[in-house]
Amino acid sequence: MTARASAKTLRPDSAATRHHAREVALQMLYQWEVGRMPMVEVAQSRPAEQPERLTEALQAFVLRLAHGASSRVEALDPLISEAASGWRIERMNIIDRLILRLAVFEFLEERDTPATVIINEAIELARSFSNDESVAFVNGVLDAIRRRLERA
Repeated sequence: MTARASAKTLRPDSAATRHHAREVALQMLYQWEVGRMPMVEVAQSRPAEQPERLTEALQAFVLRLAHGASSRVEALDPLISEAASGWRIERMNIIDRLILRLAVFEFLEERDTPATVIINEAIELARSFSNDESVAFVNGVLDAIRRRLERA
């Protein structure tokens, strides 16, 4: 699983590096899901990110997202299933499912990040790692979850 490479140098903690951090978290979730490895092992086995790409704070953000999404599947999947009417979670494209889990976890736990930013980031992940149909699917599901969480 690879994303389009970025040739530009990124400022620490810029929006681009936060996006890269989400890409790394998604890649970790993919390794966890497909490789059936415990997330602790995934975190230990991944190569260290280039220091100019991810600061310590961003690496902590990566781990918080990856560990959080993988450990809260039982809470995240019902929200996703309800919003994705007609789709069983296990029948979804694996990348789409992982992007949704990552975004919903961020909705619930990263309260300082606006929902619109989380949705836009998830759409960009779908654009990079999946396909055009996935972009619309991810957008629709996350928007439905956002509306539901705002009411709760």
